[in-house]
Amino acid sequence: MNVTNQDLDQLWKVLRMMGWGAVALIMLAPVVAMRFTEEVNWTTTDFVFAGVLLIGGGALIELVAWRVRNPVIRIGFALFVIAIVGLIWVEAAVGIFH
Repeated sequence: MNVTNQDLDQLWKVLRMMGWGAVALIMLAPVVAMRFTEEVNWTTTDFVFAGVLLIGGGALIELVAWRVRNPVIRIGFALFVIAIVGLIWVEAAVGIFH
């Protein structure tokens, strides 16, 4: 089975939509949780931090993907950025490196 560039571009479009959808869901999760429990109490600063981190990571992935045509490099870079964003998120939440 041969995979064409058109197939890879279609896959990338699906992955982009899933990625931005995940950003939206992650940003909405604390809003919903705060309606049902007192244990989740995000401030405006928390939302700004999360937004900058998630949207900035997504924008960085988009920028590199726009410039790089090799799908292996695109996906590898995206996974790298996702891992870094995850580490920053966990550090901010519980301080694993402190």
